[in-house]
Amino acid sequence: MTAPAQAALKAKILAEALPYIRRFHGKTLVVKYGGNAMTDPALQKSFALDVVLLKLVGMNPVVVHGGGPQIETLLKRLDIKSEFVQGMRVTDAATMDVVEMVLGGEVNKEIVTLISQAGGKAVGLTGKDGGFIRARKMLLPSKERPEEMVDIGQVGEITAIDPGVIATLEEGGFIPVVAPIGVGENGESYNINADLVAGKLAEVLKAEKLLLLTNTPGVLDRDGKLLTGLTPKRIDALVADGTLSGGMLPKIASALDAARSGVKSVHIIDGRVEHALLLEILTDEGVGTLIRSK
Repeated sequence: MTAPAQAALKAKILAEALPYIRRFHGKTLVVKYGGNAMTDPALQKSFALDVVLLKLVGMNPVVVHGGGPQIETLLKRLDIKSEFVQGMRVTDAATMDVVEMVLGGEVNKEIVTLISQAGGKAVGLTGKDGGFIRARKMLLPSKERPEEMVDIGQVGEITAIDPGVIATLEEGGFIPVVAPIGVGENGESYNINADLVAGKLAEVLKAEKLLLLTNTPGVLDRDGKLLTGLTPKRIDALVADGTLSGGMLPKIASALDAARSGVKSVHIIDGRVEHALLLEILTDEGVGTLIRSK
């Protein structure tokens, strides 16, 4: 491509972004950051640049991160066995210590540093800071006997989120970076699925969009074809017939809850694509599955 052609293409892309910048100016966007986007250096850099650009053009991104691979690595090093039930990590006291160390310390600080290096201002926090995310023990219904509940340790479900902490940071021009750890009535820590935290936070903040980065192109049908423009009714059918299962279930659950609770659109996007956030938010094409509230 010649230099003039490249310049014309760049101008076209910028012009295409303008209506979206205008539409979402001042709006809150909750982004669940996880998967390959967290471990590949090029994707880490592009993610941080995307978040900073969204902030600079007047949007309010809030980042909620996972850290499953990093937790898994440290658990193996400490010879602590991992176990999952219905996509949720069973969390005993030793595992909870590792979760707090990795999510609240290592991963959270890395993301804050990445955003800072990209020219933004970020503040890292967990749900324990200021009692920001209140939680209680989560019990899962047994698949074999639904009337029986399964205890999976210090895994929490959210009882309340205080939006004031986020509002204060946003007013100061900061990008909040949230580790999905909640606090119980007696100060105990709870490991909470990051997708669920992102979904609930989007509800509480009355976010314009919830964006979930994944290691897949989005929601796929049985033939591997990308599905988009989904409604809650259609998703219920996909779960019922087994098309959606495993690790996708928490994402779908948080997406549905958010869509039904007033978040205008939920996007499950391919975090393996550089600048996936900008492509999904600021272009006509998008790079994932859009779930509408109705």
